[in-house]
Amino acid sequence: MSKQSGLGDALYIAGYDLSGDIGSVTVGGGPSLLEVTGIDKSAFERIGGVRDGRLDYTAFFNPAVGKAHPRLSALPTGDVILSYFRGTALGGASANLVAKQLNYDGTRADDGAFTFSGQNQGNGYGLEWGTSLTAGKRTDTTATNGTSVDFGTGSTAFGLQAYLHVFAFTGTSVTVKLQESSDNGAGDAWADVVGGGFTAATGVTSQRIATASNLTVERYLRVVTTGTFTNAVFAVSVNRNEVATSF
Repeated sequence: MSKQSGLGDALYIAGYDLSGDIGSVTVGGGPSLLEVTGIDKSAFERIGGVRDGRLDYTAFFNPAVGKAHPRLSALPTGDVILSYFRGTALGGASANLVAKQLNYDGTRADDGAFTFSGQNQGNGYGLEWGTSLTAGKRTDTTATNGTSVDFGTGSTAFGLQAYLHVFAFTGTSVTVKLQESSDNGAGDAWADVVGGGFTAATGVTSQRIATASNLTVERYLRVVTTGTFTNAVFAVSVNRNEVATSF
């Protein structure tokens, strides 16, 4: 794959697509650095500590219903789920975070620009870079088997985590779940990923799920929907663990 720019990206926050109101995004994460330098050393020694993550943004002032200002100015005290999609192609990179929103600070510049900065600090899991299993926002009008993504490395044995944003919904409920196959369904029939189903949604929502940490996950994954509905607009990202992972 060739080098890419950051054009055409998306930022989803707690089931709302705020991409058009976001001017810039800063994504960071990784383990805390613990200094363990012995007195017999001439340079610092460090080891990794607990993982962390942050996802910060600059937002334009947009007071319309469902847009940045009414959503971000609420400053919720509970967790929020954020997903940054690097482009909106199926199988693209995505960064996901369960976080606390720390602030929403406005700045009116000399040139008249009115922007807000927001910081979101990871809570409980740290930043998770994954793969988009929907091409940005996907719209289903009935139960649907989505297009698969080839992870290209055979099966893994360390489970997965997945994130869901539901932006709009009409109907009784929709269940979004992950299915897997070793050969894209050619000989190995598609089957539900154990622990890979989200709680049924009845409106705008966001969720994070995690399978068992020792679950074998096959090469191909896809998103399927079931339920009674006429319109479900959603996005899904998955982090298939390549190594043993604990939280």
